Amino acid sequence: MNPLSKSQESSYRSIAERVWPIVLANAATPLLGLADTAVIGRTGDVASLGAIALGSLVFSFVYWTFGFLRMGTTGLVALAAGSENEPEVRAIVGRSVLMGISIGMGLLMIQIPVFQLALHLLKGSEEVETLSSVYLRYRIWGAPGALGMYALMGGLVGLGRSRALLWVQVVLNGLNITLDVILAGYFGLGVAGIGIGTAISEWVAALLAFYLMLRILKQRYRDKDAFWSWARVFNLPMLTRMVVVNGNIMIRTFCLLVGFGWFTQQGARLGEVTLAANHILLQFISFSAFFLDGIAFATEALVGAAAGARKIEVFNILVRRTMIMAAATALMLALGSLLVGPAMVSVLTDHEAVRNVARSFLPYASSYILLSFVAFQLDGIFIGVTRSRDMRNASIASLIIFLATSYPLIGTYEAVGLWISFIIFIVARAASLGVLYPSLRRSIEGTQPLAQ
Repeated sequence: MNPLSKSQESSYRSIAERVWPIVLANAATPLLGLADTAVIGRTGDVASLGAIALGSLVFSFVYWTFGFLRMGTTGLVALAAGSENEPEVRAIVGRSVLMGISIGMGLLMIQIPVFQLALHLLKGSEEVETLSSVYLRYRIWGAPGALGMYALMGGLVGLGRSRALLWVQVVLNGLNITLDVILAGYFGLGVAGIGIGTAISEWVAALLAFYLMLRILKQRYRDKDAFWSWARVFNLPMLTRMVVVNGNIMIRTFCLLVGFGWFTQQGARLGEVTLAANHILLQFISFSAFFLDGIAFATEALVGAAAGARKIEVFNILVRRTMIMAAATALMLALGSLLVGPAMVSVLTDHEAVRNVARSFLPYASSYILLSFVAFQLDGIFIGVTRSRDMRNASIASLIIFLATSYPLIGTYEAVGLWISFIIFIVARAASLGVLYPSLRRSIEGTQPLAQ
């Protein structure tokens, strides 16, 4: 089977058909926490609402840390599919799912010290921390399913099955909302009901993702190898390769977490008004990321398949066309934030001081959105070709640049300097990967292994 042709898979229409389900799936992701918050906000007290906010933040941090299960799987699957190595496609999915479930089981075993540390750092009131512990204690049982699902989602993206990804998200969020209403609302279980409902939803969605992946793999099964081989799944060199790729991506993600954490912490040092205004503008940036990530996800699968097939001409076309689509999308999002942003700021807060500061910083947030597409796209390209070592090094370099420039800029221009350094951060991410891009292209034209 030939997974990639220059005329079909690299057309703008084909790319767009892969992008829109991912955009909708990305947009559905934060609904998980939003549904929890909305239900408890109407059925519980203020302390319960604060507990859900803290608990959701803890899980967001934990799951983002293990985001390599999605990204690493996407690149490895796309490369194997591009080179028509179907037995390895199945083995990669198996390794990734087992790794995700194992990490989830590990979190179950160390949950007490992890949650104690997290709540100590977040510093809620005694009542809020007590209720947060209840929520965390129940929701953690969904971790093996949730992290296994991350791996399956990576496989679906890598095989270009973005509509299946959307179905998983629809079921996950739809069931979560339903269970939240029943358990927390009707049965009055409060934060415990929210945690139980979310955990059940994560397991059901994981089982659905597993079913869809199994059906897709059976449809692709045309080779002479056994459909399933434990020996191939636990092949030591390939297992080591996956661990290295995922480890590098984890370091890259940690650098991004530190960067965003530094931005928030420095905003807090400049006062509550600046902190609140920055938080509102970060919502605009997060909203834009749904669209830019959607294009980047599709890029991962497409360029990975082209690289696996060693089709440099198709690879070049895909890079150019996805970059053009991302640039146009970023431009529309940036202009939209400038035009609609002032009104949205008024919707999000009724504090006049925060409104004024947020509106004054809006051009900087819009500039960040406009310039960010290059980093998103290069991330997608490097993930698709599994050049994880390059991603790790580029993230470390861009974080150092961000930290080094923020000190003098904040000292001179205060909050404006913070935003300028934040823009430098996203530009540095793109530039540091751009420097390494020629080497990536040469690896596709050559014969050496692509993954690092």
